Amino acid sequence: MITIKDIARAAGVSHTTVSRALNGSPLIKPVTRERIAKIASDMNYVPNYSAKNLVTRKSNTIGLFFSSIEQGTSSSFLADALKGIRRELDEHYMLTMSGIDDPGSLESINPRRYDGILVMSQSELDNRFIYHVQSADIPLVVLNRQLDDPSIANVASDDRVGGRAAADHAFECGHRAIAIIEGKSGFKSSSERRLGYTDSLLSHGISPNPDYFVPGDYSIESGYAAMNALLDLNNRPTAVFCGNDDMAIGAMNACFDRGVHVPGDVSLIGFDDMIFARYTNPPLTTIHKSVSEIAAEGTKLLLQRMEQPHVRPIQRLLGSKLVQRRSVAKFAGSNEHRLGSAAE
Repeated sequence: MITIKDIARAAGVSHTTVSRALNGSPLIKPVTRERIAKIASDMNYVPNYSAKNLVTRKSNTIGLFFSSIEQGTSSSFLADALKGIRRELDEHYMLTMSGIDDPGSLESINPRRYDGILVMSQSELDNRFIYHVQSADIPLVVLNRQLDDPSIANVASDDRVGGRAAADHAFECGHRAIAIIEGKSGFKSSSERRLGYTDSLLSHGISPNPDYFVPGDYSIESGYAAMNALLDLNNRPTAVFCGNDDMAIGAMNACFDRGVHVPGDVSLIGFDDMIFARYTNPPLTTIHKSVSEIAAEGTKLLLQRMEQPHVRPIQRLLGSKLVQRRSVAKFAGSNEHRLGSAAE
């Protein structure tokens, strides 16, 4: 196994200089750090974290925990999250990934094992785990779900703004009969996107139609079933805001199976802007939410908290924006029979 002493001999410097250079010490000139790093790379040097940890009393490990590692987390979601984290996390840290609902997840949480923890959260059911981490005095940042507790560092997208942008776009295209396929019950993102949708209708003088609120669970299957329920209505909506892109795909397939043309007969809008949204037929109009940006900002914030644990936690909301493609069309018919008690 290659050691720092081997690198020191090859570089013609002391092993202390090599150690400082590999740890990014400002005491070492940048040109020397770069030369030592190249030698280490050429020699396939792998840091001995165990030995280092005995000296620094740090694990050099960041824990990434999801609401569930098996359910409700798509492969693209995981890939985007890891991409953002790796962008900010240097090679001196190891990253472990687990589900909050994994057996023994609480028992594994202690400062000797983790220098910091990121939680990619979906619902309030995660709070027990989150507050356990906080009580263990481990630097923590919660990602993806907006929190009301200012004592916890938090980075998420503004789902309410995104939900409103989706319904606003449908209205601007002439639609008044606008339905929503809601996300998973109990998830903060679901309630925020619904609130944004409702905000838009009320601001345009449209009274929400109870028939146009259909439950889903963020899966393709639930989008398919919910869209069929909407198509069974005597007074079908002309536009449907789906709580995520997966449900929009299910809704699009339900329309195809029923001979309903998208966007000629009904317009569809998704949420998240997953990679496949641009490759549907027609390409899906959706709300862009950057999971990689949320993860990158959260990782940057966690590293800051690890250096300055007593600084007041920061909470950030990243923007959500409309991405127009071809699944929404201008409404050409009359909305009069659909308005109900909407204001003139």
